[in-house]
Amino acid sequence: MLSSLFIQNYALISNLEIDFSGGLSVLTGETGAGKSVILGALSLILGQRADSKLIGPDMDKCLIEGIFDISSYDLQPFFEERDLEYDDKQCIIRREIWSSGKSRAFVNDTPVGLNELKELGSRLIDIHSQHQNLVLGDDYFQLQVVDALVNKKDLKDKYQSVYHQYISLQKDLLRLKEETARISAEQDYLKFQYQQLKDASLKPGELEELEKESKMLSNLEEIKSNLFRIDRLLSEDNGVVQSLKNTLDKASSLKKVYSPATEMAERLESAYLDLKDLALEIASKQENLEFNPEQMQFVTVRLDLLYSLQQKHRVESTEALIELQNEIEKKLLAIENSDAELTVLEQELDKSFKEVIRLAGIISQERKNAAHRLETQLIEKVKILGIPHMKFSCEFSEKSLPDNTGIDNLEFLFSANKNIPLKPVASIASGGEISRLMLGIKVLIAGAMALPTIIFDEIDTGVSGEIAHKMGEIMQELGQVMQVIVITHLPQIAAKGESHYFVYKEESNDTVKTMIKKLSYDERIMEIAHMLSGAELSEAALANAKELLKLP
Repeated sequence: MLSSLFIQNYALISNLEIDFSGGLSVLTGETGAGKSVILGALSLILGQRADSKLIGPDMDKCLIEGIFDISSYDLQPFFEERDLEYDDKQCIIRREIWSSGKSRAFVNDTPVGLNELKELGSRLIDIHSQHQNLVLGDDYFQLQVVDALVNKKDLKDKYQSVYHQYISLQKDLLRLKEETARISAEQDYLKFQYQQLKDASLKPGELEELEKESKMLSNLEEIKSNLFRIDRLLSEDNGVVQSLKNTLDKASSLKKVYSPATEMAERLESAYLDLKDLALEIASKQENLEFNPEQMQFVTVRLDLLYSLQQKHRVESTEALIELQNEIEKKLLAIENSDAELTVLEQELDKSFKEVIRLAGIISQERKNAAHRLETQLIEKVKILGIPHMKFSCEFSEKSLPDNTGIDNLEFLFSANKNIPLKPVASIASGGEISRLMLGIKVLIAGAMALPTIIFDEIDTGVSGEIAHKMGEIMQELGQVMQVIVITHLPQIAAKGESHYFVYKEESNDTVKTMIKKLSYDERIMEIAHMLSGAELSEAALANAKELLKLP
């Protein structure tokens, strides 16, 4: 529900603030007073594109702010999905427009884009004028009307779930077919790559070991020469081992006369034995090191192979080659198993499609039942609005394939006269007839779904007398279940409002400003009397105004 609207520096409006109440509110005023300007400003916070030319004269920017009571709407998911601050009681929408053309929009002080603003606005306010025939002729809107009368949310939710699963399976099947076709096209090349990697008998860490061995074989003479020198230094008659043995003997001879010599002898003996073993090991290695040209060739060829494979596949390790081999093997297995996967997925898709068709059939029957009620009730509602010979029908046809709305195509057919055959409503109904149809439809669906605030913008054009009175009664009925705001020139409709706002122009210092005020009971009598008789008030007009308002 729109609680208040603040407008600053927009067209002829300098500063204007309106507090709205629930139920039926009416806006009246002379032609050109600025009612359409207020509506234009309101449309800006509902996501309409801005025109900087409408900024007040000599002003840098204009500001429009609306405060909405959203306690009866389930909007929390909408706010959470868009990471907007959520208050379960009210929502503040603000739009700022600069003379430079720059524009900004905010929801609860969080910047938003126009698409988000428009989507939120559509859930809060529905502005309807007598030129809104495109909406009534829209297939999706017509289905929404009938679905509102079906009012089986669980059935619709179940269909949506099954349909989305069906679409998901369709995408999975298409993706699998494309992937299978793509991989199959390179199957021979994959087999070649896999066989080449498999024949290489790759082992983790092998490259590092081969590089070490290659370095050792390439420096074998230097290694043997140095090992020989180390052996001589350790093992010759005056070498380190013999010197250490002589030292050990001297330390052992002191053990009987000098007790610390015992520990010295033990440590020297340990060192002597270690060095003696090391000397024997070095001598053995030096003797056994022989250049093996066959081994050198094997290492060189093996390294060339590994380097070549790494360069070819653009990897930097044997482990990466092994991982690539495993991946190629999985792809080849996938190709071999793809036919079986395709068969399983096609079976799942067929099963899902049958469930979609089954549920769509149930929804279709529910819609046809609801459509029959709509035809009867809408004719009753609209006949009293001056179309006594109206005919209305809902024509169903079946779609070639189901979509997210089901299997039904729906078209509203209309005729205002006895001898005129039924035709699509958008192609035959006049603006006034469309207005009355929309009014009747919205009254019928208001009790079945939470509709946003409805604003009727002079849809009573061309209506008068008893028909105007009946139209006012229907709007009053609609106002019992939701907020309705009506811009009208008809006193019969103005009198039905719970709240009455008067729009007028105020001239001062060569400036003209649009103003608005909420009328008291006495002011309402005067305004409705003026609407009845014009500028010159008569006693009859005042009496008639009181009668319309049913005041004492």
